[in-house]
Amino acid sequence: MEITEEEKKYLIELGNQVRDLRHSKAWTQKTLGKKAGMNRGYISDIERGARNVAFLTLVKLAETLNCDVAAFTQNIPINKERIKNPKIH
Repeated sequence: MEITEEEKKYLIELGNQVRDLRHSKAWTQKTLGKKAGMNRGYISDIERGARNVAFLTLVKLAETLNCDVAAFTQNIPINKERIKNPKIH
């Protein structure tokens, strides 16, 4: 299934949330990947919004980051102002 530009913005926002939580622990992508049983490249893809992440992957990340899965979707759906200016790292 092709992902629309609108949906891509949601994936980017989800990735931003994962990145922010990882940064709050002062972990590298490699550290998070190792702790979660994923490779660094996959973590990078998630954080850039390049992956449509499976729910169970989010559960694993939440367990590893010691947070609720809902922490990844705090700003989704994105309000109109954030859609105009998505936070892309």
